[in-house]
Amino acid sequence: MELLSSTTLLPILLCLSLLSSYFAPNSADNTFVHCLVNQSESSHPISATIFSQNTSSFSSVLQAYIRNLRFNTSTTPKPFLIITPFDVSHVKAAVVCAKKHNLLMKIRSGGHDYEGASYVSSKPFFLLDMFNLRSIEIDIESESAWVQAGATLGEVYYGIAEKSKTHGFPAGVCPTVGVGGHISGGGYGNLMRKYGTAVDNVVDAQIVDAQGRLLNRRTMGEDLFWAVKGGGGGSFGVILAYKIKLVRIPEKVTVFKVGKTLEQNATNIVYNWQHAAPSIDNNLFIRLILEVVNGTEVGTKTVRATFIALFLGDSESLVSVMKDKFPQLGLKESDCIETSWLQSVMFWDNIDIATPVEILLERQPQSLKYLKRKSDYVKKPISKEGWEGIWKKMIELEKSVMFFNPYGGRMAEIPSTETPFPHRAGNLWKIQYQANWFEAGEEVAQHHMKQLRELYKYMTPFVSQNPRQAFMCYKDLDLGINHHGFLGYLKGRAYGVQYFHDNFKRLVEIKSKVDPTNFFRTEQSIPVLNYVEFRRLITGKSVLSVMFGLFAIHWIRNLK
Repeated sequence: MELLSSTTLLPILLCLSLLSSYFAPNSADNTFVHCLVNQSESSHPISATIFSQNTSSFSSVLQAYIRNLRFNTSTTPKPFLIITPFDVSHVKAAVVCAKKHNLLMKIRSGGHDYEGASYVSSKPFFLLDMFNLRSIEIDIESESAWVQAGATLGEVYYGIAEKSKTHGFPAGVCPTVGVGGHISGGGYGNLMRKYGTAVDNVVDAQIVDAQGRLLNRRTMGEDLFWAVKGGGGGSFGVILAYKIKLVRIPEKVTVFKVGKTLEQNATNIVYNWQHAAPSIDNNLFIRLILEVVNGTEVGTKTVRATFIALFLGDSESLVSVMKDKFPQLGLKESDCIETSWLQSVMFWDNIDIATPVEILLERQPQSLKYLKRKSDYVKKPISKEGWEGIWKKMIELEKSVMFFNPYGGRMAEIPSTETPFPHRAGNLWKIQYQANWFEAGEEVAQHHMKQLRELYKYMTPFVSQNPRQAFMCYKDLDLGINHHGFLGYLKGRAYGVQYFHDNFKRLVEIKSKVDPTNFFRTEQSIPVLNYVEFRRLITGKSVLSVMFGLFAIHWIRNLK
């Protein structure tokens, strides 16, 4: 065996000496760190990326990308270690060593995971935080870009605009969202009626799989490539980067925001919006926001409907389209703002468009809050009587907000099996239910979440059924939590068919093939269904348990 040279051995010994001071002697953590150092390349020492709970900067690193204050409390479970890789070798080492020592790994790219599942667990775990891996390589000639998982959408949009004023990318409107989690869950934004979702515009990817191998589209194969384009983060591997296809946009776009209360004929306007928004010009996306506000009389409440839009064209053309297809809103040219696509991103994020566009490079949100989200899909228009009931319920609950995002256009043309993201033709719009609050305390949190769940329950007759569908990027643990035990598949199916509908079965088949021991797992990851996992779970169990398990697997395999 070839001996290590002194120039190679010295940095390793120094790393081990430094890191050993962070951990108790002979601890599992210490063994894991030794493995990390041994697995990493000497040209890219991993020591600077490792933060234990004894490291002075541990808390600041952990909290830097927590976007939901519900998961930034003294009682929130913390990782025993954080790794912040800046090279692919660090990611490979983390996977290989975690698997060797049977450790749970969570993967965070931007921290906007609504339920904190990318950085919180009830079981001991370490965090692989991708924020250092955020390079963006744009090639306007080929109209494509390689974007690493830790980059934010704001950085991507800014980088594209630096190279071209007539190119963009169809993804979300929140600039601090991380690319890795956003695209892996579908990537929904206000260009989707024209160009589809983010995953519809992904042409290649780089991942580290459960064996610690770096793979691209060619080496991973089309099945796995299909799965990582919308099958959810934390299920199939560590996403390092996506190659995205840029789309054409006009140099000037138009935006508007118009609010109408019930006293200003909101019922009739909303009723007509639901018919117009999914079928109007594909260049136009009109979001509807419903919230309770103070009424004109002291002590009264009313509902305000706010219409916020992006149009890929000038204001004169927009007003013409609106007069023809949605005249009830009464849009005037004075309501419209012509601006660049990059500045429209700021408009949609409630940032003054006169602000220097460099604000999109800031990785911290303007403010943090406690929050809970839920989602739905609507397939049939709601009657005016139905809307009247919704107003009454919203005023009763007072705090909950609903965002309605229209479908149609390109979304109705892409087959539901093209990517794991299945919500295509037949959907009029998607609902995001929002509860936001700023007061700390479990009692306050439960009050707001109870109200949101009550509104969600009230909306049952108006939304998709059998199954009631949901959007993966709006993660909601109310749909089910998977501890990946003996009935892990059934637990996973509870939320899986809501997020992925008929695509869930194919995702399970791919997962079971590429990660049979279920190394990559979260509370709502794709479960495995195979005999390797079964043997692991029934070890030491009674004969009766084994017989029941065999029967269960046979039954589950035949579920539609």
